[in-house]
Amino acid sequence: MKYEIKYKPSYAMLVVTLDQNETITAEAGAMTYMTPNIEARTRKRERSLLSTLGLSIIGGQSFWVNDYTSKNGSGEAAFAAAPVGDIVTLEVKPEQGYIVQKSAYIASTPDIDLDVKWEGFSRGLFGQGLFMLRATGNGSLFINTFGALDKHVLSAGQTLIVDNFHLVAFSSTCTYKVTKFGGLKETILGGEGLVTQITGPGDVHIQTKNLNEFVQWIWTLLEPRVRSGAR
Repeated sequence: MKYEIKYKPSYAMLVVTLDQNETITAEAGAMTYMTPNIEARTRKRERSLLSTLGLSIIGGQSFWVNDYTSKNGSGEAAFAAAPVGDIVTLEVKPEQGYIVQKSAYIASTPDIDLDVKWEGFSRGLFGQGLFMLRATGNGSLFINTFGALDKHVLSAGQTLIVDNFHLVAFSSTCTYKVTKFGGLKETILGGEGLVTQITGPGDVHIQTKNLNEFVQWIWTLLEPRVRSGAR
């Protein structure tokens, strides 16, 4: 599959050229344009009914994806995400998958399986509205970031502590533990909340911007106007 990531790093868009009968799977709503010979088919993201319902009701992410297949020759389709930032490619291999923030997923090749990391959710590990997907299989996974991407390669036993709202993805070969940031005082006053302690070997991908902080910053600008208008 041929692809190009255009307009990096701030306004990235994934452009895929598909040979006849070649397919790419993308998040519902991610498509920006496609040629007329591309056939789109909507299906549930998960093979497991329980995972599908859980992803929709609890995760907040669309549990539908679209399969785009080129018919009658080659075709082109492009995909983008709402956050202003970069798009990167993760190569998934049978021996190394990825744990990915659900909102970062844009598209993947057909041999990539996406599943909800239920054990993490059931223990409330990724709190503060975060929800993670497990990507396994063999192929390419395309993810978006809010801001630029900061990649760290951890050797065996090396550990990195990452704020949950900045965490985008990490290799399934890593081990992880989600903890509070410092004590109760630091958690309440420090503005960090929960952090994830990730230990290698593997890669850790971090986004330079925090969407939650961005929303709060916008609200500080809008709140005075909202309050004045309500009087």
